Amino acid sequence: MMDKEKRKLIIAEIESWRRSKLLPEQYCDFLINLYLEDPQERTKTTLFGVSAAAIQNSSMKIWLLLFGGLGLISYFVLHFNSFPLPMQIAISSLFILTCYMLGGVQRNKSPLVSYMCNGIASISLLSIGLVLLRAHDAGEGTIVAFVGACSIVWMLIGILMRLPIFHFCGWVVLCLIYGWFLKQNISSFDWIALQMSWVPVSIVLAWLGWLIQYRSKASGTVLLVVGFCLWFVPEGFGFGLTDLNRESLQLLLFGKLIVAGAVLFASRKKWTEWVA
Repeated sequence: MMDKEKRKLIIAEIESWRRSKLLPEQYCDFLINLYLEDPQERTKTTLFGVSAAAIQNSSMKIWLLLFGGLGLISYFVLHFNSFPLPMQIAISSLFILTCYMLGGVQRNKSPLVSYMCNGIASISLLSIGLVLLRAHDAGEGTIVAFVGACSIVWMLIGILMRLPIFHFCGWVVLCLIYGWFLKQNISSFDWIALQMSWVPVSIVLAWLGWLIQYRSKASGTVLLVVGFCLWFVPEGFGFGLTDLNRESLQLLLFGKLIVAGAVLFASRKKWTEWVA
């Protein structure tokens, strides 16, 4: 018979394999059942892969750190507006950087936690920055520049951490800023100006995506998707922000759909490999 202490060590090691995703859940369950004397002793997992035994055997220090940290965060949130501006920036920066660092550390260990940490950091970066800028009467140009900087940060996070959704969101925000810039600086649009404002950008991004997908599949795919979406933006822009003829816009949109369908059909052997 195996020694009880050795049995506990083996079970603890299997639980660590479960948390780090080294083995699938069903394999871990099978191995644990082999080393348990009584099936009723089987360790049950809870949310985020934390076992019931780990919670039951946790120390008071962990609980104090957890709830003390939550209390400290609550205090800063409730009194945030009463702090001087340098302290507000320092606290916000520390929180955002910590979330991004946690997201990077958990990238391979737990992708879901990584996405959550990076998402919290990205939303906080944008929302806290906008609140601080509006509270200090920042101009419209400053706010737009800050949003553009946020989008670049999201793109870098998406590229460096291989999280395509953040890369894509960064491009979406940059395109929205570009649309805002066009609306602010062009008083009236005709057919040629509308198409020339967006279609070349669409073609360039799609072409870049086609070129770099051999080196970076994720980044190349993002650029291709963004370029494909921008192909149809002139019609949406025309419907929502111009007085151009609606029937003509619909016909143009129909023609673009046919062109896009033909291109996708002709290149189907390539892009299906990237998606797969």
